[in-house]
Amino acid sequence: MAAGGAADGDQRWLVECLTATLDTARDVRAFAEESLRQASFLPGYGAALTKVTINKEIPFGLPFVSCCSFTTCYLAAVLLKQFIKQHWQEDEENFVPPVVSASEKVVIRQLLLTSLDDSHGKIRTAISMAVAAIGQQDWPEDWPELLPLLLKLISDQNNGNGVRGALRCLALLSDDLDDTCVPKLVPELFPSLYRIISSPHLYENSLRAKALAIVHSCISMLGSMSGVYKRDTASLMTSMLDPLIEQFSVILNSPVQSQNPDDWSMQMETFVSSFKIYHLSSIQGSEDLDSVDYDSDGSERSLESFEIQLFELWTTIVGNSRLAKVIGGNIKELAYYTVAFQQITEEQVQSWSRDANQYVADEDDVTYSCRVSGSLLLEEIVTAYEDYGIDSILEASKMRFHESQELKQAGSADWWRLHEASLFALGSLSEQLCEAQDSGFAKYNVRDLLEQMLTDIMVTGVHQYPFLHARAFSVVAKFSSVISKEVSEQYLCNAARAIASDVPPPVKVGACRALAQLLPESSHDLIQPNIMGILSSLVDLLRQASDETLHLVLETLQSAIKSGGEQSTLIEPIISPIILDVWAQHIADPFISIDAIEVLENAPTVVVKAVFDTCFISTVQIVLESDDHGEMQNATECLAAFISGGRQELLFWGGEQGRTLKMLLDAASRLLDPVLESSVSLFVGSFVLQLILQMPSHLSPHIMDLIDAIVRRMQTSSIAGLKSSLIVIIARLVVKLLEFPVRLSTGEIQGAYQIKVTTTALALLISTRHPELSKIEVQGHLIKIFSLLADTLAEIQEQIGGGSDDDCEEDSDWEEVQNGDTSIPDDIMYSASVPSNANPSVEHLHAMAKVFDEDEDDSYDDDLTKSDPLNEVKLSDFLTNIFANLWENDRPLFEYLCQGLSDSQRSAVEKILRK
Repeated sequence: MAAGGAADGDQRWLVECLTATLDTARDVRAFAEESLRQASFLPGYGAALTKVTINKEIPFGLPFVSCCSFTTCYLAAVLLKQFIKQHWQEDEENFVPPVVSASEKVVIRQLLLTSLDDSHGKIRTAISMAVAAIGQQDWPEDWPELLPLLLKLISDQNNGNGVRGALRCLALLSDDLDDTCVPKLVPELFPSLYRIISSPHLYENSLRAKALAIVHSCISMLGSMSGVYKRDTASLMTSMLDPLIEQFSVILNSPVQSQNPDDWSMQMETFVSSFKIYHLSSIQGSEDLDSVDYDSDGSERSLESFEIQLFELWTTIVGNSRLAKVIGGNIKELAYYTVAFQQITEEQVQSWSRDANQYVADEDDVTYSCRVSGSLLLEEIVTAYEDYGIDSILEASKMRFHESQELKQAGSADWWRLHEASLFALGSLSEQLCEAQDSGFAKYNVRDLLEQMLTDIMVTGVHQYPFLHARAFSVVAKFSSVISKEVSEQYLCNAARAIASDVPPPVKVGACRALAQLLPESSHDLIQPNIMGILSSLVDLLRQASDETLHLVLETLQSAIKSGGEQSTLIEPIISPIILDVWAQHIADPFISIDAIEVLENAPTVVVKAVFDTCFISTVQIVLESDDHGEMQNATECLAAFISGGRQELLFWGGEQGRTLKMLLDAASRLLDPVLESSVSLFVGSFVLQLILQMPSHLSPHIMDLIDAIVRRMQTSSIAGLKSSLIVIIARLVVKLLEFPVRLSTGEIQGAYQIKVTTTALALLISTRHPELSKIEVQGHLIKIFSLLADTLAEIQEQIGGGSDDDCEEDSDWEEVQNGDTSIPDDIMYSASVPSNANPSVEHLHAMAKVFDEDEDDSYDDDLTKSDPLNEVKLSDFLTNIFANLWENDRPLFEYLCQGLSDSQRSAVEKILRK
């Protein structure tokens, strides 16, 4: 923008332009916005924005600028921040030329520094953010006067706005300081901050809290430096530590006032004081306390968020091995108050009573609440203190349970909250507590405590205490392996009655959880008299369910169909149309549609046929005609489920001979079309694999066309997962049809089944000694394949303990991860450390296989592949035979391939040849 005498006009134009961006006329706003964008490339634009932002008198004849509207000034501040981000530093990621000149930078910095004490809070915050943004680039080399001026401002007790602006600026700066800046900053800054923290009679709590936040940021950085600069860090903090700790102690010992959010952010004191307020205001809802407030910087200030910060503090302390020893004597008390904090709040009661979907979502997801934070702390206690931690939590839960009984006898309406919280705390640690019960190391008997708590609930009213009954059902599901058969069966019957009765939605949610877990574990004699009623009730629930509850009901229905056996077929005419309707309505939702598919997949053949008659043609049409990625993916998985459930019988359900097979092949052809986007074909691997496994003889005439289509699809695929799944399909075809030699590409193969298929295919490929393998361009790959197989053999020998003569009878962890394997974390770490684009070694593939096998979400693919005869192949025996036969029948080829082996690979091969 122009300088000198033309500055008056330019400044006037800028103010008018900013004002025009607020005009109600769209064309006026658009013209003004474009004019400002063009002006941002001109010299002087940043300085002009700064002058409008700070709203000072302009020394060249523009008296109206001093009375610009607040909105115009704030808009100028927003644009100034954007201008600094884009034009201040050339090597920044968001840089847009031209760069601000050195002279203009000086003007902007000087103007901003003189305005950090602006009387308008929002303007002051905007100026602080601009100063911090520049300081991150220019301090200390190009802006040495920044820190002295900020320290001067925070030391001036008579200028409250200046203290606020400087602290805000320092808070922003401290968040982004590195290990080169903090040591320079701390010696000068901490004495000033200490003065604020230690002077409650001079500074309001919000300013003291801000000062504490800056101290925290700096100490965090010093802590990360201590490993490298331990001596320097120690000397830097020694003189400051004692006075700071003294002030922390003073703050923590002050009582919390429920009506003062500034107190909350200041005082990280014991749970005892803060719990009383939390209990009155949040759990009982008896105090009129706003649930959420915000400070001048826009940060949330609520009692809930304050308590969560307390939990984070305690979790950090417990997780630190040194500090954990210090507070070891207080762990029982800590667990005791944590359970109390986990009570359902009045706000949660109201929210969950209105919306069952919200209840399910909050139960399943890690939400921001005291309940979840408390569970995380209890988990950390168990990790840090092991058996002592478990005993402390069990004792705390038992004490809180007895307190709830005393409150009940005293006539308190809220007695159930402590009872529910005790069960919730135990349920969050179900895995650890079940292990403790099995080991017998726990001081308190988990089974006895649980059964006492659960039995007591049976005699209470479900309508009066719906959340208590819902928690009981959920806990029974989690501890089904611990509690007695009698209690489990009683709750199974109660759950069956609950889903058929007019009870509050949370109770039905808990009942569904209990049924999903207990039905597969219960005796046939108990289930059969009740299964028809359970199925009918679940069908009714399915008609009413939506969103989160729909997932839960489908999961429960799947469990009921499995447990019902042939009786499930009697209700098929009712179940099938509803399931199909759910699938059709949510076909673009991968989660719900997969749930619906799994229900069908586990149904008896007669149910699958009924579904086939209703929607098979429509499903194929979706694959052939739809352009929606989600619909096509879900339809593909549905077709795979049809084939898995119907097997070869499916081919005769469609009427005219060959019609069903043709429709399936047409669908495969569309999904393998190389011009389609890769995501559309993502699940074609499972679909084609089912064709190979369930319809081998009918598929044989089409093998060559299928292979050609798969190879073309692989060549255009941009998704590694799709390529990997198709490699497995080709490998499976190689195993079955060796007369069709193919070239296998390298990719990341994940999962035990996939690794076994590809390894078997590669071994058989070499064993054929096909003439095509002698071609020059193939031999290099052949040596790599031979090395990979030798590596596999070495890995198996290592897994089973050195490869003795008896050891090869089992494939150990290569084929199946055994329960209790303590090497899983190492495998996870190894897999995570290998770049995803690296060629996978056997160790990498094995590590991934073990991790993926542990993931229960992969049960869908496991169900589809469990019928493959290859699952019965023992890799150790199979590879031994391959190497031995090649050694005996084609020694020259064997020796040629051995030239690429490493010492460990060669040793593994020689070991089996000596047998």
